[in-house]
Amino acid sequence: MIKLQLESTLDILNLNEVQEKGAGFQALTGMTGAGLPPVSVQWLEGAGDGSVYRGRRVLSRDIDLPLDVVGRDRAHLAALLSRLARVLAEPCTLALVDEDGSRWTTEVIRTGGGDVTYGQGTTGERDLQMVLTLRAADPYFTSAEASFQVIGGDTTTKSFLSSMVSLPVAASQAIGSITLENTGDAVAYPVWEIHGPGHAFQAVSPDKETLAWNGTIAAGEILTVDARTGSVVDQAGINRYADLAPAPRFWSIKPGLSTATAQLLGVTVDSKIICSWRPRKWMVI
Repeated sequence: MIKLQLESTLDILNLNEVQEKGAGFQALTGMTGAGLPPVSVQWLEGAGDGSVYRGRRVLSRDIDLPLDVVGRDRAHLAALLSRLARVLAEPCTLALVDEDGSRWTTEVIRTGGGDVTYGQGTTGERDLQMVLTLRAADPYFTSAEASFQVIGGDTTTKSFLSSMVSLPVAASQAIGSITLENTGDAVAYPVWEIHGPGHAFQAVSPDKETLAWNGTIAAGEILTVDARTGSVVDQAGINRYADLAPAPRFWSIKPGLSTATAQLLGVTVDSKIICSWRPRKWMVI
């Protein structure tokens, strides 16, 4: 059974607390918006019959969450409502926790709901029911646990030379093969963390799309390339996007198993590439 939590930097609200402890917050049956998100479909209307599909864009997800708040007494109910208000005052995270401990999250903002009609939404002085309306700008549920692969290093991971596939290798360059397993059902976006020294980083997708960065990083420096946001920064937060090759392809990882390659020149035993990604799902039940 999936359990729900609302999380912020201030607090974590367990939305199964009434069932577990007899008081607190309880998500009720009837939540909507956790299934397939809405899409906007583009069609080309021509002179002939019908139309031609040109693509689609996944829209934001709206979630209606029925909630029961049960206090031990009126004062405790007021304290619970204050906690809820503080969490919902800013963007927060809706987390769905499965029985096996896996967590899928999406950032949400309250766009409405939370009103109460006395006599209908309340029963006595310690129980209150409401419906919260939340919007998730990112329509996917993202795994809280990242998957990763490492090429390079000299301790617990394979060295560049022992990670090679059947490709040309010289003493000052390395080309490694990375197995990508996306356990979600939507595309995931890799985050590349390149530890220097090295230069001319390149990552080639299973479909032969190439992301190339032609800059140089010294020993002890780290370059982070985020394919989802299209950002390239070093360990000091300095923008290094200008060193990308023309027309960069920030490619994504399709569901299932696939193999990509990564290359770095001018390496030593301290050089390594870490590729991480968080699987995403259309819906979690």
